[in-house]
Amino acid sequence: MRPSRNQGPSDSVAVVVVTYNRAHLLAGMLDGLAGQTHPPDAVFVIDNASSDGTLALLEERAGVGDLPLRLIHSEDNLGGAGGFHLGVALAYEEGFDRIWLMDDDVVPAPSCLEVLMGYDEPCLAAVREDSAGRLVEKAATDFDLANPFAIRPKRATVDDTFARREDMPERVELHNVAFEGFMTHRRVIDTIGLPDPSYFIFYDDVDFALRARRAGFRIWGIRDAVLVRQLDFDQQHSLDTWKGFYMYRNLFVVHFRYGENALVRLKPWLVALVVVLLCPLRGGRAEAANVIRAIVAARSMREEPALPDPRR
Repeated sequence: MRPSRNQGPSDSVAVVVVTYNRAHLLAGMLDGLAGQTHPPDAVFVIDNASSDGTLALLEERAGVGDLPLRLIHSEDNLGGAGGFHLGVALAYEEGFDRIWLMDDDVVPAPSCLEVLMGYDEPCLAAVREDSAGRLVEKAATDFDLANPFAIRPKRATVDDTFARREDMPERVELHNVAFEGFMTHRRVIDTIGLPDPSYFIFYDDVDFALRARRAGFRIWGIRDAVLVRQLDFDQQHSLDTWKGFYMYRNLFVVHFRYGENALVRLKPWLVALVVVLLCPLRGGRAEAANVIRAIVAARSMREEPALPDPRR
């Protein structure tokens, strides 16, 4: 089955941007949205309690009128997951047909939104490149939660599979996404609910994609929808820091919730044991403490939460 081009009337589309203390990057991202050949109908910006002048920047841009900005300043840092949960809920409540999720460190090429809107599919993703034009799309084309011997569930990515954008077919089926250029139709939210804010950071996008695919929706990466990262792509984080805790915890949650057999659902316990045993050789006590906290916290999150029904 091939994804179809949009033959019907134009859908409305809202952008949801989550930002935290990166005003210098956010400015370029907003410029990119303002330059779209298909202008968005609304841009919801969730400011996660920034303290670097982000709010002043947003208020200034709102006064210019080059974008239909809706500014939401949170007094608390909700994390990326909480920010996207809030922004998607607001866009859904206002009745937009499609919702385009965006981080503050990417810039869409002028035709990016127009290209995505040309496809009548419920789940679409722009394809990321770096500032030099190199393909850096890390969305998984193979995410395996069935094989207990797979060290990592992400077994293949777009940029593993294709050396250059030009080598890609027009569209590639994805198993998971990043909330950087991912577009969902409201009927997906009707079916599976909102993004889960309990992840705080990391894997909230993977969780949403897994729920969507489990409900029968297919996700397509669109070659000609270009999204440019303003920072080097680095998915490596020190596992002995607070980010390491969330990396471990949320990876474990995904296995507990969506592992396709008992052995896969046991993998987090094995990973935690190995990390603790190897801590004198790598990671040290801080990483061992993180992974112990993570497995305990993940166990309490192993059941999918009853997220609010956005239709109510």
